[in-house]
Amino acid sequence: MVDKFSIRDLGFYYDGHQALRNVTLDIPANQITVVFGPSHAGKSTLLRCLNRLNDLIENVHLRLEGQVLLDGEDIYRPGTNVTELRRRVGMVFALPIPLPLTIRQNVTYGPVMSGEKDQARLDELVERCLKQAAIWDEVKDRLDEPAMRLSGGQQQRLCIARMVAVRPEVLLLDEPTSALDPISTAKIEELVNELKNDYTIAIVTHNMQQAARISDYTVYMYLGELIEFGRTDEIFIKPRKKATEDYITGRFG
Repeated sequence: MVDKFSIRDLGFYYDGHQALRNVTLDIPANQITVVFGPSHAGKSTLLRCLNRLNDLIENVHLRLEGQVLLDGEDIYRPGTNVTELRRRVGMVFALPIPLPLTIRQNVTYGPVMSGEKDQARLDELVERCLKQAAIWDEVKDRLDEPAMRLSGGQQQRLCIARMVAVRPEVLLLDEPTSALDPISTAKIEELVNELKNDYTIAIVTHNMQQAARISDYTVYMYLGELIEFGRTDEIFIKPRKKATEDYITGRFG
């Protein structure tokens, strides 16, 4: 199996506080890898290292050790085009953040900013991406309405459509269903499972049941350390580490 990301001895510091400790991990292409663990485990920090979103934190001294390789290239090497990196590695957050524009303009925003002007191609793009995000049938007659009128679950799927419109290779999802009701959560989980045919997907979640339902591979983290990584069925049925078993079975702490 081909690895999309190879992470080697990754350490990350905020103002001297070590948030990640010697993380070594391979994330396979076209699979769903879920990172779970308690609060302050370093899950979101790890995810944001994969598209250098941590670089945007202001007024904090940041330091990174080790390597993060995307298709064999170190994304932290001098001269890296970070804008292009973030196009290749898109991210959706816990709270959906649609742009204060119409549904149509949310999807076309990235391509238009990149210079696409052909209306026929943009119309095709809107339909394709909204279908890919499993929301087309719900909004096809409302494309020129404000995106903020959509429900929370619809907004989250619209954000995924907006992300795939710029043709990324990797989708990073940070607690994508934490603010959603069970029905919307089920729709997002079904969508994610369909998207792995075209994208490499990494998801952060606190929800162990969700991790077991949707992932091919699972990472358990605690206090910035990678405790265990493996196929999801192995992690949840027969974990190798006692710390993983204790967390999964509720004996943690």
